[in-house]
Amino acid sequence: MSGEQIFQLFAYLLPAVVTGAVAFYFFRLHTNNEEGRRRYLLHKDSLQNTLPIRLQAYERMALFLERISIPSLVVRVAPKSTNKNDYENLLIKTIEKEFEHNLSQQIYLSDDCWNIIKAAKSATIQMIRKAAISETDSADKLREDVLNQTMDKQSPSATALSFVKKEIGGLW
Repeated sequence: MSGEQIFQLFAYLLPAVVTGAVAFYFFRLHTNNEEGRRRYLLHKDSLQNTLPIRLQAYERMALFLERISIPSLVVRVAPKSTNKNDYENLLIKTIEKEFEHNLSQQIYLSDDCWNIIKAAKSATIQMIRKAAISETDSADKLREDVLNQTMDKQSPSATALSFVKKEIGGLW
């Protein structure tokens, strides 16, 4: 092969190689765009299906927090006897039962939100126990003491509820 033939061969191959490289580049760009589009559509469908479930979980936790707030709790759960210890146990049992009923909702909430809800539950129970330690002698007096304790400050449920509302706002 002479130098001229090699040059002619190179002259024929160069456009084919350049065209192949350009075609490969555009094909790769197209497949990456298609993959991104499919991923976006899948994510969009996933959000469309899970958002209502997550909102329902937040609604249930908001209802839980409202139900365990001290004023709501003592109005809804009346003492069955005059014994203050029985009433204290009844209130705590009611809170625990409500919590267990909503336990599965934690999979739809953020860890921070779930921890704040658990802290609100624990703080509410502590407030009831603190009121029961006093020299109260009857269930009705305990009920009154627990209510008076929450009149001065914001309840743990209200604090947790405001966090839940803030987190729901972040979903949009």
